[in-house]
Amino acid sequence: MSAFFGIVMRDLRLGFGAQGAMMTTLLFFVLAVSLFPLGVGPEPEVLARIASGVIWVAALLAAMLSLDRLFATDMEDGTLDLLAQAPLPLGLVALAKTLAHWLTTGLPLAVIAPLLAVLMQMEGDAIPVLLLALLLGTPSLSLIGAIGAALTLGARRGAVLVPLITLPLVIPVLIFGVGAVDAAAYGLSAQPHLLLLGAFFAGAAALSPFAMAGAIKLALE
Repeated sequence: MSAFFGIVMRDLRLGFGAQGAMMTTLLFFVLAVSLFPLGVGPEPEVLARIASGVIWVAALLAAMLSLDRLFATDMEDGTLDLLAQAPLPLGLVALAKTLAHWLTTGLPLAVIAPLLAVLMQMEGDAIPVLLLALLLGTPSLSLIGAIGAALTLGARRGAVLVPLITLPLVIPVLIFGVGAVDAAAYGLSAQPHLLLLGAFFAGAAALSPFAMAGAIKLALE
């Protein structure tokens, strides 16, 4: 486990550093959501009706920004070859890097989302559900996106291919996430949607390390 957390801490230092993607991701998220009131008008009813969809779509796109470099940077400088030969299984190596990606992208997105929900005139009862849904859903975005990043290792246009591979697979996360927030906003139970988000996350966490390890091995051969 020390090797696992060592990889996490290394990627966290890179993510929070001057060249890290965290600030770029947050800036994109804030700007994308903030532009909607300017485009559709300041009417509270309109903003409240589209708030959950806007925030979730913006979070999804923001999480995709740095995925293409998740493994590519280490592959270019030879670090990935060394990690593949380490005693730690390659699936756990990939999982550690994915955890660091979520900590520098998904978690900050979830933390800042309630402030943007206020900007979008979201119902007060729905804001805690939005936070919980993002905390359950954004890890799935990182896990599925990491599979796409591993599959496109060595590809000439990996930055374009990763979203094309990933976005169709994460549509259920988007649907359940928006559904949970909308249910809370209309006074209904958000529990079924949150349970489905949790189940999707559990399935992705169990299966994605094997998929990432297989894709990385193919890229290194």
